[in-house]
Amino acid sequence: MDRARKFIFMGCESSLVILVEFLEFLGGTANLLYASIVALFRRPFYFRLLIEQCYILGVKSSSIVFITALSTGMVMSLQFGFGLERFGGKLYVPKVVGLSIMRELGPVLTCLMIAARVGAGIAAELGSMSVTQQIDAIRALGTDPIKRLVIPRVLALLIMTPLLTVFADLVGIFGGMFISNAELFIHPDFYYHEAILSLKTSDFLVGIIKTSFFGLLIAFTGCYYGLKTEGGTQGVGQATTKSVVTSSLLIVVSDFVMTKLFWIFERK
Repeated sequence: MDRARKFIFMGCESSLVILVEFLEFLGGTANLLYASIVALFRRPFYFRLLIEQCYILGVKSSSIVFITALSTGMVMSLQFGFGLERFGGKLYVPKVVGLSIMRELGPVLTCLMIAARVGAGIAAELGSMSVTQQIDAIRALGTDPIKRLVIPRVLALLIMTPLLTVFADLVGIFGGMFISNAELFIHPDFYYHEAILSLKTSDFLVGIIKTSFFGLLIAFTGCYYGLKTEGGTQGVGQATTKSVVTSSLLIVVSDFVMTKLFWIFERK
């Protein structure tokens, strides 16, 4: 009985710690968002840093994003093809694959891959600067760290995540077309007509809006944990882990919320 009470107490204590950390994260991220909005319209504007971050965070992430999208499209075509073939619905595979990738899997998987690569990189880079007092040196030189370190990364992800998602959608649909032609014997012209031309503008916009929001989540989460890093190299590792886990969870949860909101809006 005493052991059971001890386990219950430890579980409640752990839950309380997680809740406090989550509330601290919300407050810190809100403050960082406010400071970024205020600093965004002040001079100087670091366009060179923005372009550099677009290349580092966006272009260098393209390979892993495209491989993920290609594999997803191929697997979806294979699974839906063999599943629907038993019910005589094999010809619906292009529509199912195109719609699923455009509205859900394209944005979500793209941003999960970016969160794993870019979110960890942002937290590690800013965390290393924080524990080595480079951020304090930037303040001592009269430069705003938010303006120089945070805003270029936020804007870069806000620009690059939708672009990567668009190309990932096309790569995923192409991968589905390849498997549909090779394994399901669906002609590419029919697949293209059903997967692309049958999609609505709203299907495309939903994915882009989701991706833009996910990009902001990744950027602010990585910057928040990076700037608050303490404890040397061990703290950098912990900040990196927390950044990836938190941003991934936020992407998954917010995807459900946004999907529900778009579903309610489109039904009206």
